[in-house]
Amino acid sequence: MSLYLVVRRLADLLPGRSDWAAARHSPGRDLVAGLIVAVVALPLALAFGVSSGLGAQAGLVTAIVAGALAAVFGGSNLQVSGPTGAMTVVLVPIVHTYGSGGVLMVGLMAGLVLLALAALRVGRFAQFLPMSVIEGFTAGIAVVIALQQVPAALGVAAADGEKVWQVAASAVARFAAHPTWAAPVTALLVAALMLAGARLRPGVPFSLIGVAAATLGVQVFSLDVTRIGTLPAGLPAPSLGFFDPGMVGTLLPSALAVAALAALESLLCATVADAMSVGERHDPDRELFGQGIANLAAPVLGGVPATAAIARTAVNVRAGARSRLAALTHAAVLAAIVLAAGPLVARIPLAALAGVLLATTVRMVEVGSLRALVRATRGDAVVLALTFAVTVAFDLITAVTVGLGLAVVLALRAVARTSRLEQVPLDAGDHSAEERRLLSEHIVAYRFDGPLFFAAAHRFLLELSEVADVRVVILRMSRITTLDATGAHILGDAITRMERRGITVLISGIKPGHSQVLAALGIADHLHRDGLVFPDTPTAITHARILLHHHGLLPGPAPRGDRPTVEADLGPSG
Repeated sequence: MSLYLVVRRLADLLPGRSDWAAARHSPGRDLVAGLIVAVVALPLALAFGVSSGLGAQAGLVTAIVAGALAAVFGGSNLQVSGPTGAMTVVLVPIVHTYGSGGVLMVGLMAGLVLLALAALRVGRFAQFLPMSVIEGFTAGIAVVIALQQVPAALGVAAADGEKVWQVAASAVARFAAHPTWAAPVTALLVAALMLAGARLRPGVPFSLIGVAAATLGVQVFSLDVTRIGTLPAGLPAPSLGFFDPGMVGTLLPSALAVAALAALESLLCATVADAMSVGERHDPDRELFGQGIANLAAPVLGGVPATAAIARTAVNVRAGARSRLAALTHAAVLAAIVLAAGPLVARIPLAALAGVLLATTVRMVEVGSLRALVRATRGDAVVLALTFAVTVAFDLITAVTVGLGLAVVLALRAVARTSRLEQVPLDAGDHSAEERRLLSEHIVAYRFDGPLFFAAAHRFLLELSEVADVRVVILRMSRITTLDATGAHILGDAITRMERRGITVLISGIKPGHSQVLAALGIADHLHRDGLVFPDTPTAITHARILLHHHGLLPGPAPRGDRPTVEADLGPSG
């Protein structure tokens, strides 16, 4: 790639004046929307920061830094970024294994991976992810997040364990041995308020109301519950002290997993934002670029890896946002809260934040969508169930890989079933009844419909291998939609088997692109040399009749046309 193309590609990914054209039309609406989103995002940022294992401050830093940078550099006008539950699911095992420094380093490396994906224009491929995989891991994420909240909701310290369900089970056992009810009641009341309030008044930020009420109740009644604790005044100073070059190889798989999740969730969120608005269309590669910039900066200031947040983006759109100014305002408001209200935030009980996330997980699962997918096809139901189970039992990236792999296999199987090899009648024209009978006895035409690729080719081989009691077979290939190397080899094998049984094979209507595949692999070269490949079926039929007349197998004068170019073996078909 030339330097000019590199510079031009970089220029396409950078922000331009046109990004802010919409902000000049209705800045007031964007400012109000940003304020509303900040109110909703505050308890979520705190909760996800605590749940990730790096603390509430890390969640706030991520919401501020990543929220601002993704708004400026991203590819969507309406997207709001920050810490998310899906990312928390991936980060918890990293914190457990490598500590907070490992998470910061993974975030930095993931940012570089996202920038590379943007430069390679990978964003466009997200549209091919099956809905059954998306819904399966979304439901799985909801269950994992809920399990992560069990220790805080019960007011017990989190136990060590590789799997989240093991930690949750240990927390339940310790609570049962020494039950205290302040924390679970607090968590359940906050969750109930959020769920009930969302049904009655969807526009009211009940998450913030619930957290504020819980904080006030715990303070007034002097309840023994764990609080967030003191937060530093302002943002931390930039630092790369966590970076360890010797850990790059060890942390690379985790960084790739974080980058894959950030890309996937951000692109899906941008698609949702486009669907909720009128006339909006995101740039997927710029969105990856923006998320890459955000994830490069957040770890330097102590933040966790970030991605676009569907819940906050949906609130942003419903609040009337029209431009990036709303997401930028959300980040500025959160920064002001950190600077001015740190002591108040420190008093928030962890059980209240657990209640916020428990309610969030309930709202993450679209029961109607799950039912529709389960009823759609058996394949969709299997993919959804398997993706969900692997997400809960193992991890998110494994779940997406397994679900996507199964979906691809089922899709190939479905496509292969649409392929047909059909015997078609020959046009006998003005021939006598005896000639028509002889033609039908000696010449058979088969038409391929659909793709001839690895998933369908072996079935074609079996069908063609059963051809018997004929002297000439015409393979009509004009309707083949796809031909790969496996299909070409299988076709060559079928031709060889028929020729060994004394059957002459003619090919008609092959497309130039498919002919190149056969030529590159050396398939049916002798048919080209012997003049047995024809541009259309009528020409092939005429040639077949000439062959039969030449060998005395049809009565009367030979059809009009050239004599056969080769002395084809029309002996017993065997």
